[in-house]
Amino acid sequence: METNNLSEREKMTKGLMYDPGDEELCKGRVEARELINKFNNSMDKLERKAITKQLFGSTGEKIYLEPTLRVDYGYNIHVGENFYANFGAIFLDICPITIGKNAMLAPNVQLYAATHPIDPTERNSGLEFGKAITIGDNAWIGGGAIICPGVTLGDNVVVGAGAVVTKSFGSNVVIAGNPAKVIKEIPVKSE
Repeated sequence: METNNLSEREKMTKGLMYDPGDEELCKGRVEARELINKFNNSMDKLERKAITKQLFGSTGEKIYLEPTLRVDYGYNIHVGENFYANFGAIFLDICPITIGKNAMLAPNVQLYAATHPIDPTERNSGLEFGKAITIGDNAWIGGGAIICPGVTLGDNVVVGAGAVVTKSFGSNVVIAGNPAKVIKEIPVKSE
């Protein structure tokens, strides 16, 4: 893929190696931190909702997030209708983090779309890259769970507390452990 004509932000969002010291990206992180500071210090849930809608790339109408919240940029986060995040959520949104409708995140859930090269020479160059995270509808992510770069979770997935999710899983499963594995299938009742 030809990358010479892409901005560092475009490279970052596409999961290509990029320079995090780029002026536009540095400005974006500062702007996100200013909004996060307002969010985390507000006692007004309507003000927090308005800040979230300004910060995130897209949201449903019915969303609720508890402070404290941490993000890299915010604009790469997309959440569906009826989204809830409990205290201490972290979204490293170098690449898109997309979460479907009716999702619940317990306290201290961490979603890491950011990563670094494994090769030490490349890693020491200062360049970084990311991998998108996609989570389907009706997800429940347990407290302290970590979702690693590049993971896709299907619909109706339950992630156990403290799980480290290093690979993708399909729909209708409970996963837990480090690394996470399927604990059981979820028989879905029809409405």
